[in-house]
Amino acid sequence: MPRALLSVSDKTGLADFAAALIELGFELISTGGTFKAIEAAGIPVKKVSELTGFPEILGGRVKTLHPKVHGGILAKRSAAQLAELSEHDISPIDLVVVNLYPFRQTVAKPEVTLDEALENIDIGGPTMLRAAAKNFPAVTVVVNPADYTLVSKELKQQGPDLEFRRRLAVKAFAHTAAYDAAISSYLGEGQLADESVLELRKLKTLRYGENPHQQASLWRSGNERGPVLDADILHGKEMSYNNYQDAEAAWNLLTELEGAAAVAVKHANPCGVARADDLITAYKLAHAADPVSIFGGIVAFNQTVELKLAQELSRTFLEIVMAPDFAPDALTQLRQKKNLRLLQIKEPVSGRQFDLKRLRGGLLLQDFDQRGLSQSDLKVVSQLKPSQTQWLDLRFAWTVCKHVKSNAIVLAKAGVSTGIGAGQVSRIWAAEQAIDHAGADARASVMASDAFFPFDDVVRVAAAAGVSAIIQPGGSIRDQEVIAAADELGLAMVFTGLRHFRH
Repeated sequence: MPRALLSVSDKTGLADFAAALIELGFELISTGGTFKAIEAAGIPVKKVSELTGFPEILGGRVKTLHPKVHGGILAKRSAAQLAELSEHDISPIDLVVVNLYPFRQTVAKPEVTLDEALENIDIGGPTMLRAAAKNFPAVTVVVNPADYTLVSKELKQQGPDLEFRRRLAVKAFAHTAAYDAAISSYLGEGQLADESVLELRKLKTLRYGENPHQQASLWRSGNERGPVLDADILHGKEMSYNNYQDAEAAWNLLTELEGAAAVAVKHANPCGVARADDLITAYKLAHAADPVSIFGGIVAFNQTVELKLAQELSRTFLEIVMAPDFAPDALTQLRQKKNLRLLQIKEPVSGRQFDLKRLRGGLLLQDFDQRGLSQSDLKVVSQLKPSQTQWLDLRFAWTVCKHVKSNAIVLAKAGVSTGIGAGQVSRIWAAEQAIDHAGADARASVMASDAFFPFDDVVRVAAAAGVSAIIQPGGSIRDQEVIAAADELGLAMVFTGLRHFRH
C-alpha cells in the first residue's frame, strides 16, 4: 500500500485531497493540526507518533525528525536500500505533502515579537520537502495546494512520471529557498549577507516585455509592498511591462512634490511637471510644458481626481492616469475611454528598497535613491544670491532633475518644468535640448543639472537663453571657472554637493 505524509500550515483543499488519496489506496500519516483536520473530515489517518513510536516533544518543535520518517522518504527503490529499510522496520513513503509555517505572514504584523517570529520558523517541514525533492525519482512532493487537483489526476492515471515529479521537486526547492531568504532578510533587518537569495514570488505573466519578442512577468520581493505594484486597476487593459516602468517613474517623482502636483511621463522620463493651487491648473501647466510628448503618456496626481479634471484629461490620448482617489463622476467620465488605465494608488512603500540592474552572469545592487535636499546641502557660490522665488524654483527643478535620465538638465519657472533635456551623452547637449524645448519660457527660468559642469559652456548657453539661476552639485576641477562665468554673466549659482545620476 502506498503511503502519504501530510503536514500543512495552509489547509486549503486538504480534506478533498486526503479523501482522493484514500480512494487511490494510500495510507495517510499526519501531524498536529493537519491530523486533526483530516480526522475531523472523517478520513482515516495515522499520527506520525504511531509511525515513529516516539511522541511529539518540545511543544511540537520535534515531530518528524526521525529515521522512520526520513528513511522512508530518502530511500532509493533499489533492492539493497529497500532491504535496509526492512531490516530497521521502516516502510517507504511515496508522497509528501507539506507547506510551511506562516513565517512571512507572522513577521508582516507590525507588533510581532522576536519570540513569535522564531516560533514560526519551520524546521521539520523544509527537511521533509528537501528530502522528498532530492528523491524525486521515487517520491512525489507537493508544496502548493493549487497542485492538488493536478496531482490527483496524475495519480489516477498511471502515476506521476519522472518529469512531472521533477517539476514538483523544483517547486519544493524554490519554496524552501524563498522561505530561508525571508528568514534571513527578517533576522538581518533587510541587509543582504554575502551569500543571499532574493525572495521573489511571481504575481503574473505580462503580455510581453519592452518589445513584443521579449517575454516578461511581474514579481513581488518578499513581503514588500509598492504603490504601483499594489495599485488598484479601476479600468482599462492589463498593465504592460513598459506601463509598470513608466508608472513607477511618475509616482516616484510625484511623491517628492508638495501641494497640488501633476507629473506627466513618457518613456520613464518626466515630460511635464507642475505644482499649483489646484490639480486642474497643475495638469494644464504640465500639459502645456510639453503638449507633444504627453500624447500616449502617463499622468500622475497626488490628490483626488474630480470631474472637471477628468473632462480635461479626456481631451488627450493617455495610457494611464494615476491618483490616490477618483470621484465617482470622474470615474464615469474617464471610463468612457476604453483603453485608458486608471490606477488608484493606496499602498505606501514598505520594506527596504533595493535598485537592481542585471548583468550577464550577475547583477548590480544599490540602495534606492531616496536622498532629498536639506538646507545644509545648499551653498550659494556666486556673488548674486537667489531670490525667494528662485529658491522655490531651484528646489523644484532639482527634484524633477533627480528623476530624469542622465545626462539631465531641467529648466523651471513658477513651479513648472519649462524644458527637460534627458539622456544625452554630453551635458551641453542636454542643456541645449532643454533650452530649445523651453523656447521663450527659458527666459527668467532656473536650471538644474544632475551632475557638475566640467566646463563653463553650459553656464554661457544658459545665460544667453535668459536663465537666471543654476543649481548643480559642484565638484569639478573647473568649478572656479564655472563660478566665474556665472558672476560674469550675472547668474546666481547654488552647489548641493549631491549628484543624482540615473542611468
